Parts: sequence; structure tokens; C-alpha cells
Amino acid sequence: MKFLVTGAAGFIGFHVCKTLIERGDEVIGIDNINDYYDTTLKDARLERLRIDPKFHFHKIDLTEKERISSLFLEHAFDGVINLAAQAGVRYSITNPEVYIESNIVGFLNILEACRHNNIKHLVYASSSSVYGMNGSMPFSIHDNVDHPISLYAASKKSNELMAHTYSHLYDLPTTGLRFFTVYGPWGRPDMACFLFTKAITEGKPISVFNNGEMKRDFTYIDDIVNGIINVVDNPAKPNHSWDSADPDPGTSSAPYRIYNIGNNSPVSLKDFISTLEKEIGMKAIKEYLPLQPGDVVATYADIEDLKNDFGYKPTTNISSGLKKFVRWYKEFYKV
Repeated sequence: MKFLVTGAAGFIGFHVCKTLIERGDEVIGIDNINDYYDTTLKDARLERLRIDPKFHFHKIDLTEKERISSLFLEHAFDGVINLAAQAGVRYSITNPEVYIESNIVGFLNILEACRHNNIKHLVYASSSSVYGMNGSMPFSIHDNVDHPISLYAASKKSNELMAHTYSHLYDLPTTGLRFFTVYGPWGRPDMACFLFTKAITEGKPISVFNNGEMKRDFTYIDDIVNGIINVVDNPAKPNHSWDSADPDPGTSSAPYRIYNIGNNSPVSLKDFISTLEKEIGMKAIKEYLPLQPGDVVATYADIEDLKNDFGYKPTTNISSGLKKFVRWYKEFYKV
């Protein structure tokens, strides 16, 4: 099959491309290679992918509507996996305009291209951040998510609404995946796993927000990718028992689905740090700080729908996952 993967130079995009080409699919990857974080890491990911002739890369921004349209006309894609986005909860507090351009305007361009080119399935990245002020644990796709607390979360919620509109109006199968704190080799430098490892190995202090009283459903990258691949191979279908008088937020009478992809096993920030210290073999210098604007105290994924529909089962615990990440980090950065 032939897939378009947006955000191909990103953390999750890189691993998805790698898995698709390893199983024999042809992948067209696009990315704008922005400088939100060190571009040398993005270049290194692309260098790995380019080894395989089944991978082709184009430097394109999602906001470049004409180039996106031309790409779809040139290639008859079987499916589209949209992972390109401006990431980061805290960054969205100070740079809101970037999120509208990339996550809203850019996503609209993808939807329009899918609509006009008879794409069989659009799978796109949402986020656990959409749960916002919802305190009901574990987070369920059947819960209302109308109270985001960051523009990043609002942009991801908007993607889900936009996708539903296109599924309803144009019968375009769309599936949104709410990722829960993804970590692992080749990870993003702005995420806790990377930030903490870098600081600890350099003997610098780490920022521990909310005095460490946080919990995250840390999910290893291989488990995330397995979920994505299973979903993309099975286009969303209408829920024929969907009731407009009692609407279910996670499904629809249109070919539209939402799923959580998490580990279903939250880990406290304190335990996360202590496990990381053990794997690195060094103690962290901790600087305790209050909860930051836009942050939530805990995340916890209800993955029953993904489990029931696709047999999804995360297999990597936090100790094994951090061991693999630290090994990669030390090799890549020659620590």
C-alpha cells in the first residue's frame, strides 16, 4: 500500500514510517523541519528512513495548500496518517498563533485533499490533553471533552470536530488517536524523559512541577505504533446504533472514530524520576516548582475500545521503556 505520513521527521512519525516500510509499504513523508527543537535530530531520523528506497521525503508545510494538493494528485494514496502538528502545551501559552496555522489551517488542508482524492482512511493525531478539566479517571472517549485548558488542547479538540464534519458530509473515514505521554528512543527533546536524562547526565537540575505530585500514563513508542498500524488498516465505520438523542462523543452515525492510545497504567512523576535515576546510574538534582498553566495533574487512559476493536495491548512497562531510551540516548549523544 502507499501511505502519506505527515510529520515524518518527528518522533512518532519517524517510527510509523519505519514500521510501514519494514512491512513492505511505500511511504511518502512530509515535514516542514521547523526549529521548535533541534533539527539535527530530525535530520538524523530522516537519514535513517532514506536508506530504504520505499521511503520518499518532501519538505512541505501543511499550510502550503497548493503543494499539498499537488502531492495528492501525484500519488494515489491508500491512506493518510497525519502526525504533523505544533506540539507542546506550555509553548501554546506564549505562541498561540503558531497552533492555529499548523494545527487548524494545516489540518483543514489535509481534510480537503483527502476529500477530493477519495482517500480510504485518514488517521490523525489527537492528544490526551483534550480531557482538560475532566477529572473522571480513567479518561474515556465516551466522556465529554469541552473544557480544554491550553490552546494546544483546544486545537486538537478542533481537529476531532473538523474530522467529524468531513466524515458526515463527505463520507470520509476518519480516526482520531488521543496519545498519552509517548516516550522512547528518538524521542522529543522537550518531553520529560529527554529533558530529565539530559539534565541528569550533565549534572544539572531538573524542574519538577507541582512538587512531583503528578501522574502520567507514560506509553512506550512501540505500543503507540502498533496501535496506529492496526487502526490505519481498518477504516472507521459508522456506529449504526448511535443515538442522536443520547449522542456518544467517541463514535458517530458517520464513519468516524476516536480512540485513546495509552498504557492504562499511570506512573507518578516521583517514581518516574527514581526509575530514570536507576537506569542512568546517577541521582537527579531536583528543583521543585508549582503546577504550570495548561498542565493537568494526572492522565490515565481507558483503552477498552481500542482493546475490543483491535486487540490492542501495551506490553512495555516503565522500567523496560526507560532502559531502552537511556541506552539510545547514551549511544546517540555519545554520553
